[in-house]
Amino acid sequence: MTRPSRLELKALGPARDRDAPIYLQLYNQLREAIAGGHLGPGDRIPSVRSLASELGLARGTVEAAIQLLVSEGYLVARGAAGTIVSPRLAVVSTVAPVIPELPHVLAPLSPPASERGVAPFQLGIPALDAFPRKTWARLSGRHQRTVTTSAMVYPDPAGHEPLRRAIATYLGISRGISCSHEQVFVTTGYRGALDLVRRTLFSPGDTGWFEDPGYLLARIFLERAGLSLQPVAVDDEGLRVADGKTSAPQARFAVVTPTHQSPLGVALSLPRRLELLDWAAARKAWIIEDDYDSEFRYNGRPLPALKSLDRDDRVLYAGTFSKVLVPGLRLAYLVVPVSLIGTFRDEVEHSPGPGPVAPQAVVADFMSQGHFARHLRRMRPLYATRRQYLVEALVDRLDDRLFVQPQAGGLHVLAHLKARRNDRPIASAARANGMDVQALSDWRLTPSVEGGLLMGFANFGSADEARDAVGTFELAWRSA
Repeated sequence: MTRPSRLELKALGPARDRDAPIYLQLYNQLREAIAGGHLGPGDRIPSVRSLASELGLARGTVEAAIQLLVSEGYLVARGAAGTIVSPRLAVVSTVAPVIPELPHVLAPLSPPASERGVAPFQLGIPALDAFPRKTWARLSGRHQRTVTTSAMVYPDPAGHEPLRRAIATYLGISRGISCSHEQVFVTTGYRGALDLVRRTLFSPGDTGWFEDPGYLLARIFLERAGLSLQPVAVDDEGLRVADGKTSAPQARFAVVTPTHQSPLGVALSLPRRLELLDWAAARKAWIIEDDYDSEFRYNGRPLPALKSLDRDDRVLYAGTFSKVLVPGLRLAYLVVPVSLIGTFRDEVEHSPGPGPVAPQAVVADFMSQGHFARHLRRMRPLYATRRQYLVEALVDRLDDRLFVQPQAGGLHVLAHLKARRNDRPIASAARANGMDVQALSDWRLTPSVEGGLLMGFANFGSADEARDAVGTFELAWRSA
């Protein structure tokens, strides 16, 4: 049953003498009321007719503001039952109200990937041609022209506060994670988040579970940091938690990619999520959740984060802007349990922090003004199309040698070798010819006879471009 609105209509009142359209002013006021707790999850907002009458606005103006909030997930329309604040929305603090820009049209696609400094099949690179450069340049220019005092002094080592607030709001809406900005720490990339966790909670020699196969760069970083990694197998339901409890029951941590396992692409099933959380609670162990590309799921809504199920505060949640914006930003973030805020704050006070304020401020504006949500909505169908370009090219040229594993999201495909042969020479031959194909064997901690190839597709701008790259790859394979 929905609750009546706690919003006082007299608190609303767009200023007609402002440059921004009236509906965008009303949108910002309603969004601030939600983020500030004046409208809570499940609260019913006044009808369009009532708002228009009380505020002296046209119904179309009010309707435009409401529809924008519905499209971004703040409100849920229930027909004759009225419109309510999304029950999934966590009430978090927000920055001062801002005016979002009107949607813009993408510029024409840029030249082929080979001319953009991106190798064919390169992993971890989003579609650079679809990045909203004009909007980004405008926001960047605004910050360059209006340099504030906060940008001139030593920056907060935990990260620019408006960005941390924007992240907390975004996670509450999109990932079901209820957190405050004090729990959010901005870091220099995902490895910066791992390093912060390592320095704060672990000691050299500590043992942790690691998915096998698992994210190669994270494994290399943790091993070089002196931690001991226990490989735990992954199957169709994700991490085999029972295997971890058998092989390393005293482990102090587990590093997992539960929404979209890296590199196999499977999701951690609900029973195993609960089993993993129960293990961590009983052992007082920590779970590091790497939610690296959960936004890009092509069938249905993105899966909830493991952190959203965490009732014992054992999960440290890491996200990155490298896959959703551009890796050149070198920005990621870590959400820590409330009980660890002071511990992590003390640690970052003795670290260099995430770098200059300016790029963080631009990301904060990009998120709070609605550009981030619109960018993600546009990228999902684009990536689904580009993935199909690559899959069709592989099936057409290499169907007798490869089987492409179906998956619901992500920015790469996994192609299994049909014959039992070493995948490393094939990947090596591709790299010798300028293609960044990676061997699945390199992502394993324990040997396996099942070979596979990892291929990125985000920067294939056309079916012809994908076919040309696969044709070149086939020639390289023959040479191997």
